[in-house]
Amino acid sequence: MRFVRRYLIPRLIQYVLMISLGLTVIFFLPRLLPTDPIMAQIHLMEGLGAGIDPVSKEELIATLREMYGLEEGLFRQYVSFWRRFFTLDFGPSLFMFPTPVSRLIGRALPWTVGLLLTSTLLGWTIGNILGGLRGYFRQSRLLKIVDGLAMFFRPIPPYIMALMLIILFAFLLGVLPLSGGYTVGMRVAFTWSFIKDVIRHAVLPVASLILLGAAINHQSMRLIVQSVTDEDYVRYAKIGNVKERTIFGRYVMRNALLPQVTALSMSLGMLFGGALITEMVFAYPGIGLLAYRAIINSDYNLIMG
Repeated sequence: MRFVRRYLIPRLIQYVLMISLGLTVIFFLPRLLPTDPIMAQIHLMEGLGAGIDPVSKEELIATLREMYGLEEGLFRQYVSFWRRFFTLDFGPSLFMFPTPVSRLIGRALPWTVGLLLTSTLLGWTIGNILGGLRGYFRQSRLLKIVDGLAMFFRPIPPYIMALMLIILFAFLLGVLPLSGGYTVGMRVAFTWSFIKDVIRHAVLPVASLILLGAAINHQSMRLIVQSVTDEDYVRYAKIGNVKERTIFGRYVMRNALLPQVTALSMSLGMLFGGALITEMVFAYPGIGLLAYRAIINSDYNLIMG
């Protein structure tokens, strides 16, 4: 009971307050911007050649404001926001009317999850293996080169890494597509041709995140392995003529992986942020691109979703 009273309950209260504050900022920030999403969509329609007479235009504006609840006061909009939040009903999107926000998120989420899981697991695995080898076999010239590459890639921001890969493989070499999740006009179906096209479009976004993730895990794993290698039980194993492969695999790597597993769970937030930025650069149809479009179009419902 002491644990619940002194630790668990204060932590839960803290998390609830932080989430409430974050959602409140998400609600008020778009409304404080000097843009009117309804008028922006009207101007977009007129720019696309839609002829609207003044009377119909005013009626359309009034209808859209009523539909999105923008004619109400700010406090009532705030109360309505929390009601929609708990019921997960954010209404229709503004710039992709009349598609519901939940459907748009449902379409984009699998792309982000696939991108994040693939890049995270591969980056973590590759980085730990190479970092472990570099930390144990310190005199290897090849591993020294890998270490130098990791030091080069680690400080690069995700969007710079994405642009570097686009310039190299899409513009200069022309071997991989520039953007998108699949070829425009291709029929979406569970066929080998479509799957192959999706994989081909995912190579550059996944590679940009793998390089950054592998570089980070490589350097941390190298330092951990170097520390573990200096432990007494490893020295005794070497004196006892235990095979190097056994020492490296059973004694060193097993113990060195424990803090890396903990670090993996703690770094998921940072990796998610990097994935969102990468999606924006590659116009990859995930949550990042959807959020970017919602912001530039001042789509209140989609931003809140």
